[in-house]
Amino acid sequence: MQAIGSQHPLRRLFVGLVEDAFCSKVGVCDPSLTDYLADLLVSFTHIERLNTIQNAAGKRLDQIAAMLAVLDDELPERGVNRDRTVYRHIGDYTLFWAGVYPEQLKRAARVRSDVLLDYVSQGKRSYAIVSQLADDDDRPPPALFRHLSDDFESCLYGLGLVRRGWEETAPVTRPGELLL
Repeated sequence: MQAIGSQHPLRRLFVGLVEDAFCSKVGVCDPSLTDYLADLLVSFTHIERLNTIQNAAGKRLDQIAAMLAVLDDELPERGVNRDRTVYRHIGDYTLFWAGVYPEQLKRAARVRSDVLLDYVSQGKRSYAIVSQLADDDDRPPPALFRHLSDDFESCLYGLGLVRRGWEETAPVTRPGELLL
């Protein structure tokens, strides 16, 4: 999987849309937050990154309930780093789906084990846990995850604006311009 570089048109599009939505419309003009959210959007353009958490059998998980169950597995690699990684992914996953594609949650809830889960509560909780498990010298820093937890609803709103922004963006004029 090829990384999307800093000058790639897709990354520049997401950075611009996130900065516009959060700074001018949401009123949250925190560069560390807007950079994180733009990176999240770019990262999740790869399905492999959207579903990075795996169970003990190596199956990629696409449901929060299953990801939470992984945290209860008694595996040798169980530790703070693993827990932080899983909780961070749960926060990112819930923020992405509830913010960018909330209509998908309603459809998916009919056939998934996540039907009883509140994505907003799970996302806020997960980011709060990450902020507690992270050290001050970790990157991103724990304060960013506390901010994501505290302002989760604002981030959802802002990501919805980002989606509307890309839907309203003029179509690409050169074929393949946004492709890797």
